[in-house]
Amino acid sequence: MKIYEFNVMTPKGETISIGQYEGQVLLIVNTATKCGFTPQYEELESIYKKYHDQGFEILDFPCNQFHNQAPGTDEEIQEFCSLNYGTTFPRFSKIEVNGENEHELYTYLKHEKGFAGFNPKHKITAKLEEILMKVNPKYKESPDIKWNFTKFLIDRQGNVVARFEPTEDLAVVEEKIKELL
Repeated sequence: MKIYEFNVMTPKGETISIGQYEGQVLLIVNTATKCGFTPQYEELESIYKKYHDQGFEILDFPCNQFHNQAPGTDEEIQEFCSLNYGTTFPRFSKIEVNGENEHELYTYLKHEKGFAGFNPKHKITAKLEEILMKVNPKYKESPDIKWNFTKFLIDRQGNVVARFEPTEDLAVVEEKIKELL
């Protein structure tokens, strides 16, 4: 199965195919509006503006599974992101990325690239690990999404080439994007 075979829902309730992005470099991100990583929207928008004309697209999937940090309706999330961070990249309807109701796109992404660990230099890594250890001491063994702002990088052929945890420096993510463009 290729990434282009999945359908997703827009905030307006329309079903679209990821196939419409075929041939582009994609960064797929699960996001939240009330998270310590929410300011990443600003850097993501900067990267988007810099590379969009070269065939780069960010696909934003709000998710409320991590401490209810993405409350509100799709419309409220869209408004928050536009007003506070000026985001212009495509945002989709809120989804689940783990568990029995996880979106099939995320089942596929996690199968292609599992969890490789948090950046040990990031100031939030110790706190994240503490939270996750309480829930599941073996959390590192699972490919599940661990937190908001986990990113998957897809090349122009539809291959999942990298997974970046939310603690990864966005300069590293940008370098990988540039390599694919």
